[in-house]
Amino acid sequence: MLPHLRAFGRSLTGNADLADDLVQETMLKAWKARASYIPGPASMKSWAFVILRNCFLSQMRRKKFTAEYDELAAERLLVAPDDQADSLHLADVQRALLMLPVDQREALILIGAGQLSYEEGAEICGCAVGTMKSRVSRARSALQTILEGGEMPLRSDDPLTPNDAFATIMGDVDKLSGGVSPPD
Repeated sequence: MLPHLRAFGRSLTGNADLADDLVQETMLKAWKARASYIPGPASMKSWAFVILRNCFLSQMRRKKFTAEYDELAAERLLVAPDDQADSLHLADVQRALLMLPVDQREALILIGAGQLSYEEGAEICGCAVGTMKSRVSRARSALQTILEGGEMPLRSDDPLTPNDAFATIMGDVDKLSGGVSPPD
C-alpha cells in the first residue's frame, strides 16, 4: 500500500520529500487509529487514502497563514516564456497537474491515473459520485486549457527529459493501479 500512498501524496504535493513526510504521518495516524478501522465496504487502502488526504488538507489549512518564497513565480517574472512552437513534453503535463486546484488534481489522479472507480474515488474524497465525475471533467478541461494556453511555469530544478517524464508518469500509474498497466 505504501507505493500507492506515495504516488498519491506526490500527486498532491508535487514534491517527493513532502510526499514521504505525508505518507509517514498517514501511517502514524493509521497505526494509532487501527482499532477504529472496521472491515466492510471500505477497503484498508481506501481508509488509508482518506487519512492521507485529510493530513494533506490539514497541512494546507495550516500553511494558509504562512507565506513561502515561490521560486517558480519569481523566475516567471525574470524569464521570458518558451517559444510557443516548442513541442509539448510530458514534463509539462506533470507541471500542469500541479497548477490544478487540489480537489480537481486528486480526482484526476485517482480516477485517471489510479484507475479507481468513481465510487471509490468519491469515497476517498468524501463526496458524492456526481461531484467526483464533475471534478474529473473540470480537471480534464482545465488541464487541456493550461497545456494549450502556453502559460506553463518554467522549472529550474532538475528538468526531466521527455523519456524520464513518461517513465515517471507511467510509474505513478502503475503504483496507483497496483502494478496493473492501463489498457491500450
